[in-house]
Amino acid sequence: MSIADADAALTGAGQMFEVDEVEVRGIPTRVWKNCPATLGDILALSRGYGERTFIVYEDERMTFEQHFRAAAHLARVLRDRFGVREGDRVAVAMRNYPEWSVAFWGAAAAGAVVVPLNAWWTADELRFGLADSATRVLLCDGARAARLAGHVGDLPDLAATVVARAGDGGGVPAGMLRWEEVLGEIPDAVELPRVALSSDDDATIFYTSGTTGRARGALGTHRNICTNPMSLLYVATRAAARAGKEPPGPEDPQSAYLLSVPLFHATGCHSVLLTNVLVGGKLVMMRRWDAGRALELIERERVTTFGGVPTMVMQVLDHPDFDAHDISSVTGIGYGGAPAPPELVRRIEAAFGSVPASNGYGLTETSSLSTMNTGDDYLRKPDSVGPPVPVVTVKVVSPEGEDLAAGEVGELWIKGPNVVKGYWLLPEETAETFTDGWLHTGDIARIDDEGFVYIVDRAKDMLIRGGENVYSVEIENVLYEHPAVADAAVIGIPHPVLGEEVGAVVQLRAGAHATEAELREHVAERLAAFKVPARVWFLEGPLPRNPAGKILKKTLRDELLGPPAV
Repeated sequence: MSIADADAALTGAGQMFEVDEVEVRGIPTRVWKNCPATLGDILALSRGYGERTFIVYEDERMTFEQHFRAAAHLARVLRDRFGVREGDRVAVAMRNYPEWSVAFWGAAAAGAVVVPLNAWWTADELRFGLADSATRVLLCDGARAARLAGHVGDLPDLAATVVARAGDGGGVPAGMLRWEEVLGEIPDAVELPRVALSSDDDATIFYTSGTTGRARGALGTHRNICTNPMSLLYVATRAAARAGKEPPGPEDPQSAYLLSVPLFHATGCHSVLLTNVLVGGKLVMMRRWDAGRALELIERERVTTFGGVPTMVMQVLDHPDFDAHDISSVTGIGYGGAPAPPELVRRIEAAFGSVPASNGYGLTETSSLSTMNTGDDYLRKPDSVGPPVPVVTVKVVSPEGEDLAAGEVGELWIKGPNVVKGYWLLPEETAETFTDGWLHTGDIARIDDEGFVYIVDRAKDMLIRGGENVYSVEIENVLYEHPAVADAAVIGIPHPVLGEEVGAVVQLRAGAHATEAELREHVAERLAAFKVPARVWFLEGPLPRNPAGKILKKTLRDELLGPPAV
């Protein structure tokens, strides 16, 4: 069955994945007709899974019923004790703990706009996110609380900070509240509070790198985020139909997903967390990524799906204990968030046999998934990220904004119910990036005659280090703050595991002196560890620039690292 035939059969009137057209912000938009309207609706549905295990973290286990009651009770506490109302911002800043999920769903059920903050951020970066979003309540873990101790007084909009797992940070800092005391005893009969929300109301602010080096908040609606699990379920259903198989149903054994990426990313939250809550899947959390530990958990918890970024899959395949573990439970491997080498799908087939691999493409601004390549299509076109899901439209445009024909290379634009409203409090950047519902991704791509998308290059100057987006301007700006630096450029250094590492090229001021260690320490004091250059080169003369004054980074890369392999 072709993709077009499958789409026609599965998206018609009366089908679970029926596609409808509605007006979203004045623009006719294809949507999943049966998509849950809000995050609160998804949480309410999850209670039906009762005593089924939802979260596994180390030796802790939480059922769907326990999770629902904790989230619903937190929602009521946020409204009754802290006065949170529809549209208020509630931030979540913690590593992947069970409390992260409770915090996210509780804040959403309270009617708040949830602001997941990067747990790797420094104190200054966290403070920026809290101030920029005008967060009313912060739900964090002990490590983030310790990082922010002494800074919360600089945030006039912040009414309360609630700390989970306080022992990880040495206790609860003065002026903050302990999670257990705030929640108290969770009643058995707790219900979700009544909130006045609709599909196109604000739901989330996820921060992503901006063109000026300043992080910008992608403002997503309930329709945006709830579209993603429906799209992922559709891809699985279509793949089964095309293979002549029945899609997974409620009578099948419970799926189990190994969560290896942070929940504060769109992939971890939109694709993994939401989908498992909706379908009743078990979520196996890792405290930190380790390929050997991943193999242990796959065996212990009978994990059916794992993935993350492509490098994580490669690390599992390369681990010396790979053959010593029972991985027969795995029925799917999915990844995205970074370029996937074409040979990866072939390695997966060699190691796992008929287990399908999938490679998806999306951005924070598209609420994660936009295209997906899976099954035989992926084996046939291993360098493609696949066709768009039926509610998403893609096109490639020229620098002048003209639509290009199949096979031509240009900027990828995306339109659909998953595209966010814009950037929080940044009208000019929003106007530059969104046109009549189309997102200008900044990624260079081509689309073949079957509708499969190929990413030719990433957004200009964006590095991806182990799945983490790193924007060079932000690091360059910090380097410029050093008194010895006259000029600076950040480039990507190829890395076999991380994909890329950060490299910096600097020209020192005349008569000034600085060492590589000094400059790395200078950046480390101001930015998260993953943004610190792994290597610094010093040039005697000026950095190469074009007539417009822009640094020729490709020239720098070729001179310092050699031209890329063909």
